[in-house]
Amino acid sequence: MNLTDVIEGLVEERGLDREKIIEIVSEGIKAAYIKRFPTIDFEVSFNRKSGNLEVFCRKVVVASVADEDKEVSLRRAKIIDPSIKISETIPVPFEEPIGRIEILTAKQIIAGKIRDLEQLAIFEEFKDKKDTIITGNVHKRERAGYAVKIGEILALLPVENTIPNEPIKIGHPIRALLKDVFQVARGDYQLVLDRASADFVKKLIEAEIPEVFEGLVEIKRIVRIPGYKTKVLVASTRKEIDPVGTCVGIGGARIKPILRELGQEKVDLIQWSESTEKLVRSSLKPAEVDKVEFVGDDKVVVWLAPDQRSFAIGKMGQNINLASQLVGLEIKLQDLAAPQETLSLYDESEQASSDNENGESDDREKKQSGE
Repeated sequence: MNLTDVIEGLVEERGLDREKIIEIVSEGIKAAYIKRFPTIDFEVSFNRKSGNLEVFCRKVVVASVADEDKEVSLRRAKIIDPSIKISETIPVPFEEPIGRIEILTAKQIIAGKIRDLEQLAIFEEFKDKKDTIITGNVHKRERAGYAVKIGEILALLPVENTIPNEPIKIGHPIRALLKDVFQVARGDYQLVLDRASADFVKKLIEAEIPEVFEGLVEIKRIVRIPGYKTKVLVASTRKEIDPVGTCVGIGGARIKPILRELGQEKVDLIQWSESTEKLVRSSLKPAEVDKVEFVGDDKVVVWLAPDQRSFAIGKMGQNINLASQLVGLEIKLQDLAAPQETLSLYDESEQASSDNENGESDDREKKQSGE
């Protein structure tokens, strides 16, 4: 059984370790022989000169053979090793063939172990890249999402990890966060990608803006509703650096590549402040806030003009929802013209009027998002 070409092919095509492949093939063949001859102590080795697997059975050297499966005569043993002595063990060439069923068993064992070896190689290659941005090409559409080819490895971008309504085209490059790296494949994939999380936007910002990557500008907090908006609290570690201006860049040069990657999604960059009141005001942009009043430890009432309400609420209540997440408080809106009426974090009665004014709100949000 010449295996040199098979082994070299696996080494070159799949990048597997040669010695591991030899070990796996030997174990598979040994298992097949054990299945056919369960009482015999087998030993399988790879002859590198001939490229063949050699099968031996280990036997005890005796003066008179009583069990041919386990014993060999001293006379025959000395043909193999002239120095052998009674009671010692010697590997004797095994010439009996195995059947089709045993060969099938060997193939299944070898295939399974090679698959395990491939999965381990993928895990070792990508485990340190987890939670980083990687680039691949969209290979095909599947029921669960998109298969993305990263080098020779296929990763899964699940539907729920895509940006809503984003156009994903087969054959086109795509960037994503490497969210999970599994040691054992789940289904057909060990790598799971993500474009819908706040972490994806955070890593994009780190990749596009050197000051963030170097720690001169720090992302204090980030919240996101994919496809709608991301709000980012940024702070500077040096007084001379404007964190928001640094992230936006001259003429929006730095933020624009991030916005292009996110499609129609907006990004609000908000300067960090030790003042919770300032954070609440900034978090509700593009709305202009008149007054902030704290109620207990987990609520805040924001006073604003009636024409600012739709800006504060946002489409389907999403802007105020993000603002609440960003500051860690439940935000209630108070209309200056009607001091007895308040709006909670999400109020369906306000949704229709907010959505009707959404066109004007979107235009204003784009200006403040750097678009």
